[in-house]
Amino acid sequence: MKQEVSVELAGGKRITFETGRIAKQASGAAFTSCGDTVILATAVGAPEPKEGVDFFPLTVEYRETTYAGGRIPGGFIKREGRPSEKEILTCRQIDRPIRPLFPETYRNETQVVAFVYSADKENDPDVVAINAASCAIALSDLPFEGPIGAVRIGQIDGAFIVNPTYAERAKSTLNIMVAGTKDGIVMVESGAKGVSEETVVEAIEFGHTQAKLICAAIMELVGLAGKPKRATKALEVDTAYAESIKIQVGDRLIDAVDTQKYDKIASYAKIKELKDELKKSLPEGSDAAASKKLGKYYDKLREEIFREQVLKDRIRPDRRAFNKVRDIEIEVGILPRPHGSALFQRGETQAIVTATLGTGDDAQRMESYEGEQKKRFMLHYNFPPYSVGEVGRMSGTGRREIGHGALAYRAIEAVLPEDSPYTLRVVSDITESNGSSSMASVCGASLALMHAGIPLKAAVAGIAMGLVKEGDEYAILTDIAGAEDHYGDMDFKVAGTREGITALQMDIKIMGITPQIMREALAQAKEARLFLLDKMDAVISGAREEKSRYAPQIKTLQIPTDKIRDLIGPGGKVIRSIIEATQVKIDVDDTGKVDVSSSDPDGLARALQMITDITAVPEIGKTYLGKVVRLAEFGAFVEIFPGTDGLLHVSEIAEHRVKEVKDELREGDTVLVKVLGIEGNRIKLSRKAVLKEQRAKLGLPDPEPQADDRGGDRPAGGGDRDRGPRPPRPERTAPAPSEETITLEGGDDFEDDDDMDDEEGDEEGDEPETTTEGGAAPAGGAPRPAGGAKRRRRRGGRRGPGAGGPAAGGAPSA
Repeated sequence: MKQEVSVELAGGKRITFETGRIAKQASGAAFTSCGDTVILATAVGAPEPKEGVDFFPLTVEYRETTYAGGRIPGGFIKREGRPSEKEILTCRQIDRPIRPLFPETYRNETQVVAFVYSADKENDPDVVAINAASCAIALSDLPFEGPIGAVRIGQIDGAFIVNPTYAERAKSTLNIMVAGTKDGIVMVESGAKGVSEETVVEAIEFGHTQAKLICAAIMELVGLAGKPKRATKALEVDTAYAESIKIQVGDRLIDAVDTQKYDKIASYAKIKELKDELKKSLPEGSDAAASKKLGKYYDKLREEIFREQVLKDRIRPDRRAFNKVRDIEIEVGILPRPHGSALFQRGETQAIVTATLGTGDDAQRMESYEGEQKKRFMLHYNFPPYSVGEVGRMSGTGRREIGHGALAYRAIEAVLPEDSPYTLRVVSDITESNGSSSMASVCGASLALMHAGIPLKAAVAGIAMGLVKEGDEYAILTDIAGAEDHYGDMDFKVAGTREGITALQMDIKIMGITPQIMREALAQAKEARLFLLDKMDAVISGAREEKSRYAPQIKTLQIPTDKIRDLIGPGGKVIRSIIEATQVKIDVDDTGKVDVSSSDPDGLARALQMITDITAVPEIGKTYLGKVVRLAEFGAFVEIFPGTDGLLHVSEIAEHRVKEVKDELREGDTVLVKVLGIEGNRIKLSRKAVLKEQRAKLGLPDPEPQADDRGGDRPAGGGDRDRGPRPPRPERTAPAPSEETITLEGGDDFEDDDDMDDEEGDEEGDEPETTTEGGAAPAGGAPRPAGGAKRRRRRGGRRGPGAGGPAAGGAPSA
């Protein structure tokens, strides 16, 4: 029978839980929706305990389908493949809060599966999946001390937002996932942009209030459709047996776990010796169960010693103060070929971290229900078995490695430069481990990136905190080592800059963690973080100025969008020719941003020049070195960029009057010209302006006017101008009243503008000078003939006054 409940969270977001209609053969099933995001979560448990295991065999699977977003997968197979990184991380987010809520003695194989059936573009399905899984387990007959509720908290303009949309998350300074029961918080995972410790605590408290609303809604549905819970075996405690082991090896075990006296390997060896001694003391014929019982109580004794020392004796296994960080050793540039490298060691935890710079082609391409995406920053974490002195299979990347890498990724992503043209890959290889290798990866990643020359907004350091609590007594431990992590009640990792937190992860094994304890833990973590940043700054405090000679050098150009097609060319011909000629990589986006990369400086410079030449846009007032490509009667056409010509008018060729263009210029000449103006596709050039500037810089006098000079500088188009000294006007006889005749230079060698095909014919200043019969032009320039007569242009060479004579029959020539 279908049952359904809904809960409305702050801000109006509503989550709906439904059961009894779908997946009825599962132990528990919850069809859960938020907006148009719909997830089916199921929980199934084996009826009998699994033999031979001393742990809870829980597996969690989470899958996103492309059809959920209305898409068909790419590639040839056309179906979903192995889990993506996000799917694996979501599996971990479901697993971590629910695992501690199963009974310690429960050994039945249990599987929780969450499938995304519909996904909108607003609500991330991961937080919905955690709630759906919690509801499915609560509805089932599986023993569970839940349910839990989970919310994502963002912050925009100082206000907290519950389950922000993708668009809101892009604006948010905080992205924190909070999961908890009605009694307390069990998991926190966060990324942030340098927020304060107090902001984090307030967000966690606010998130818990919303999580409790979800828990109440699930319990309401359990009351309507829940199954009775299975009976579980109570935890057996053989007090006498435990006491006998303590009497035999207790004092020696206290000495063996002293890691101030012994290093990790030696300490572990002594602990094993004592365990082997106890095994030899077992009665002959003892079965595997007896050996298993011994191991269980021996481990309990180790935990008891640890917790008693911390809470009562106030000492740690290595005798450090509770707020002290282990010894730090840092080196950068330890590897010759990687673009950036660092060795970071804290106590017995060591990481070699490298940074590799790539181009846009190296970005990771991902496909999901949201579509295809590119990721330009990657951080990968590797934990080989030799790092803890063990033998093991190295068959691929495990979920733990992906999770630790994701935590370090969030810590570093917040400080990456936003305008960097590089694709970045950071790899952290753990070479020794005794506590918090993920935080060593954060420190090493920051160092390696700065060594690679990447200008981070700030250096980032990370530290792992621990908590031991019994009743009202508690101890907060800085920089926890292996045993402190294993036997403690909380694993609390914090990374950030001097200004604030960039990443946080908290896994809590007990209830009763108060906000005050969180505030103390965060304050103690900040103290340690600042200590680490001081150590890091002493080695490298900023990005190296010169990048590795093996790294690609990337230069960015911004070209007009209408020039993109010119750069690419028909079928990519132009851009391919540049790549082949210079051996560079070129990335062009739709905004006109061009990234050119190469490890060869000469090839990079040549490619940049070729791109600049192809896409250059002339600027008024700028001087260019051009090539004369064609001569005309009225000037010369000069190519200032490949494929871009401008008109150098005859009046702008030299400071003196030029009679014939060919007297000054030849095709193929290179000349310096200045852009005077741009009208549409027409570019007006001047060589005269360049000559003037050069003469002024050299302090040379103005040139003397030539004998046939008609008045010094004559800007094209007439207007006010100094015509200079004028020769004496020759006497002439005034024409008879009936002889209204004006003689033009060139006579019948002029044509109307309408008959000219040359597109430069309309350039200002192209009209010929008109003269009176005596050969001198009227002062101020010759006016156009009255009556709307067409302007005329000289086509042939200059002729003397009266050459050609009037038209036959005595008709006027103009």
